[in-house]
Amino acid sequence: MSKLTAVKIRNLVNAGRPVAIADGGGLTFTLAATGTASWVLRYRYGGKSREMTLGRYPDISAKKARELATEQRAKIQRGADVARDKQKTKVETASAKSFRQLAAHYMDKVFPTLAPSTVIQRRYHIEKLLLPKLGGLPARDVSADEIVPLIEAIGKRSHSTAELVFTALSEIFKHGMARHAVKANPCVGISVTAICGKREATRQRLKLTDDELHVLLPALPAIGEQNALTVRILLATCTRIGELARAEWAHVDFERGLWFIPDANSKTGKGFTVPLVPAVADWFKALQVFACGSRYVLPARQARRTENHGGEVYFEARAVNAMLHKLCDKLNGKVRRFTPHDLRSTARSHLAALGVSVIVAERCLNHALGGLLAVYDQHDYLSERRAALEIWTDFLVACEAGKAWNAKQDNVIALKQVAA
Repeated sequence: MSKLTAVKIRNLVNAGRPVAIADGGGLTFTLAATGTASWVLRYRYGGKSREMTLGRYPDISAKKARELATEQRAKIQRGADVARDKQKTKVETASAKSFRQLAAHYMDKVFPTLAPSTVIQRRYHIEKLLLPKLGGLPARDVSADEIVPLIEAIGKRSHSTAELVFTALSEIFKHGMARHAVKANPCVGISVTAICGKREATRQRLKLTDDELHVLLPALPAIGEQNALTVRILLATCTRIGELARAEWAHVDFERGLWFIPDANSKTGKGFTVPLVPAVADWFKALQVFACGSRYVLPARQARRTENHGGEVYFEARAVNAMLHKLCDKLNGKVRRFTPHDLRSTARSHLAALGVSVIVAERCLNHALGGLLAVYDQHDYLSERRAALEIWTDFLVACEAGKAWNAKQDNVIALKQVAA
């Protein structure tokens, strides 16, 4: 017994080589390749070898480790499987956690593996919709009785949001099962369709016609110059509202006429460069006045949003949607209600009408080229996209000025011939 001295243990740690040396009576000092030193009690139970970690060195001294080993050997002699009992206690302790603690652990461990856009969306659903209702409950006590009315209430406002919240909830419980914090996933056997009914058919994307653009564009100042510039830029660049909302001035290169959308801001998770034609660059410059020195092209406009995010943040993109709906209502049916995303379908349709090739038009919208094109065609089409967007912007400027657009033969953007 007591084969290890303090000096010998320190020498073993300083040597840094993985070891497992017995101190006597099953107590063993171990040093892992990672440098972690621990005390382990080895014993037999039911004819099988078992071991129990007593603690780490130097937190647990040799003297204390021997005292702990003596206590555990006494339990073993009385018929206890101390390693199994310790694991059972650990599981019971984990299962006593609240749903709030389980959700926090899920976000801490899983969010680094998800796309940035998914993290933002899921964090909002968890913190704003799930935790206020379920946060105080023990995770193991959450059942269908709590889940069904919660999802039903969300579904009355938005079926798609109900699906996303339900997915987040189920993923949290899957994580909890893997960590032994819960014994079952209460979402199993439940579906959003069963709770909220079938989802309504997705609204078809809308293309604003020439006549609608001739009415809409001159009317944009009615929603404020900053919002008008935002809509013009979205139309002219074919980008998503979220990509423009998160844009920073550091991403805009006026000298080269380029706007870079980084991976974190792109819906596809892959960075993308948008050519800025002179008129669009001027619209960006006009936004600098409203930015008031912010790093964001479109900074938050409400102090409450800035306070909620603990400092400088980009504006709430959904505000544009509400303003556009109000504007369309004031135009007495001359322009159908549309969303910011409809501006992308509008741009794509008009690019085709203006003679832009399919591939160039798809790349203008940052759509991936499918099939063999995605494999073999690595060309960025930057110059072709710049030419296409210049024609498209000229068309928009003509519409806003109330002028007719005269298509010219040299406006057609042809696809470069690719060698077979």
